[in-house]
Amino acid sequence: MSIPRIVFAGTPEFALASLTALVASGSLPVAVYTQPDRPAGRGRRTTASPVKRYAKANDIAVLQPETLRDESAAAELKALQPDVLIVAAYGLILPQNVLDIPAHGCLNVHASVLPRWRGAAPIQAAILANDPTAGVSLMRMTAGLDCGPVYSARTVTIGSDENAGELHDRLADLGGELLVADLEKILDSEIAPMEQDEALATYAAKIQKQDAELDWTLPADELRRHIRAYNPEPGAFFFAGDPVRVKVWQAQVVRDVDARPGTFVQYDSDSIVVACGRDGLRLQSLQLPGKRRAPSHEFVTQIDLRG
Repeated sequence: MSIPRIVFAGTPEFALASLTALVASGSLPVAVYTQPDRPAGRGRRTTASPVKRYAKANDIAVLQPETLRDESAAAELKALQPDVLIVAAYGLILPQNVLDIPAHGCLNVHASVLPRWRGAAPIQAAILANDPTAGVSLMRMTAGLDCGPVYSARTVTIGSDENAGELHDRLADLGGELLVADLEKILDSEIAPMEQDEALATYAAKIQKQDAELDWTLPADELRRHIRAYNPEPGAFFFAGDPVRVKVWQAQVVRDVDARPGTFVQYDSDSIVVACGRDGLRLQSLQLPGKRRAPSHEFVTQIDLRG
């Protein structure tokens, strides 16, 4: 087909990787949709999304509706006459009347190999579940949650020490690569989408801060995955002392630790080891509220968590 009229919808860094890949390939969107500016950071200053900042820097029109559910938002998109709407981590629901506007439909870059891990937090879910691989999918969007037919997918092996932030960055780049590689073939109907097997579908719910609290009665292997999955956001944590909220950024499993879960079996300049439901965890990088991250040998000089 001739050069397509692309509209892009995305908000965070994951989406930015797909947008920059599109632009680098010569497929400049006629407009970008991104969420309205939000308060962010310690100062809670109103901040533009990564996608908006990039679009502005590259003279791409930016639209930031609060919702796509009203008629004016649909009319605005229709006026752009898009051949395709490419969506990556946009964060707003697209109703059916919006999905029907682009001539070739809406294409979603999703951070899992569907139908595994539909939903808001597929990267964290893959680590928590001890999946050996993760990946990205290009999916034709429907009104359901990540349940549309899939055009193509790519996978990567999850590293044994890899955290969610590191895996996120790899998958974001992979999503951009896959999008550029297959977009023209999708628009030219050279790739037929395959329906997902509903029997294999799993769901990754949006993460809440309380999900990241460490439960020492669980096995150490599971808790280590917990720490990896919630690094960098929201950060795995536990309460100790009177109480003090302590974030844990890195840990290693220590075998054959036999003590009451939550007990500090070692707490000195050499190591901090906590007993778990099975085995123990050596806490290697920790953080107190308002402080910087510190390796264990420095952390023990700041506070004694044993109470």
